[in-house]
Amino acid sequence: MAYPKEKREQIRRAYVLDGLSLEVSAQMSGVAYGTAQRWKNAARDAGDDWDKVKAAHVFAGSSLEELGRSMITALILQFNSTMARIETADKDGEPLQPAERVKLLVSLTDALNKAVSSSKRLLPETNQLATALEVIQLLSHFIKENYPQHLQAFADVLEPFGHEIERVYG
Repeated sequence: MAYPKEKREQIRRAYVLDGLSLEVSAQMSGVAYGTAQRWKNAARDAGDDWDKVKAAHVFAGSSLEELGRSMITALILQFNSTMARIETADKDGEPLQPAERVKLLVSLTDALNKAVSSSKRLLPETNQLATALEVIQLLSHFIKENYPQHLQAFADVLEPFGHEIERVYG
């Protein structure tokens, strides 16, 4: 399927500037992850390395502690942005399928969990957040594997609970 140039730019912007993972950027743009990865690789081969540009935005002028906080803040913003996009899709009459919704949320939670885990040495206060996110991730996988019929209900509960986690630990 041929996509307009704007789709590629939308994914690049979400990945590089908004700090979303490539998988989430692709899903939110309605493009297959493999296609987004090919576009990213082609851009790199043409001299536009999305990863280097993304890293430059993160590292520009930051101390190590600021960098850790920026990383966590960016991922929390990414989480909120993704949640808002999911809610918008629901309101627009094009809701995500339960499995796709949970996959998107688990992917985002996984990225946030990894970032929080890696920043524990820089920001000890993130330790509780890391534990909370790990429990959510374990529960997500458990429900997906053992109770797939409850994915929709889990997704419905996980969205507002994500805001609660941010309020308490963010």
